Amino acid sequence: MPHDARRILVHLMRQGSVMASQKPKLFEQLCRYELAIRKHLSEVYLQLVLDQKSGVAFVASIASEHVGDVEDDGLEDEVTDADESATLIPKRTLSLLDTLILLVLRKHYKDRESAGEQKITIDIERLESYLTPFLPITDHASKDRKKLLVRVKEMVKRKVLSTIRGEEDRYEITPIIRYVVNAGFLETMLAEYTALAQEQLNETDLAGSDQK
Repeated sequence: MPHDARRILVHLMRQGSVMASQKPKLFEQLCRYELAIRKHLSEVYLQLVLDQKSGVAFVASIASEHVGDVEDDGLEDEVTDADESATLIPKRTLSLLDTLILLVLRKHYKDRESAGEQKITIDIERLESYLTPFLPITDHASKDRKKLLVRVKEMVKRKVLSTIRGEEDRYEITPIIRYVVNAGFLETMLAEYTALAQEQLNETDLAGSDQK
């Protein structure tokens, strides 16, 4: 494998993804050596997900269903569990708050993309407003911004969000969000969580009325 291809492979194994907007030369070389990189990854039960149009590439488990579900894909330490010994990317269950953040980010991305925006951003206030209807089913208090910021930093680490220089509370939503949550799954889950939150709110209101 050529030196440049090996360098890209090392980056993928360490970081899990490459985005053209952040590393254009690296992304260009990745596209050039795509076949060699795919072959090497397949030998360790991994696959390269490459979207040249969106300018995003990332590593996923061969058994991974990147579209149609909420997943926590990201290159991790080798798994020792016998049931997962054939993958370097263990599946992990996301918390309810993380799942809701991913869903509202995907909804915002979908809406802004439909409006023709190329670079889609979101600030913390907007994200908080999107999460407000779901507060009855989460442990996230309406003023608990610190907890939200911790989860946002994790989304940055997973490359779902990207920081914007000079704008502390604004983030770019990367195209990777498309592969974490697809459109059909998005609408179904948002509807279910909205109904669940409303049901919880009604029960709380009823309990409050009984105590008066």
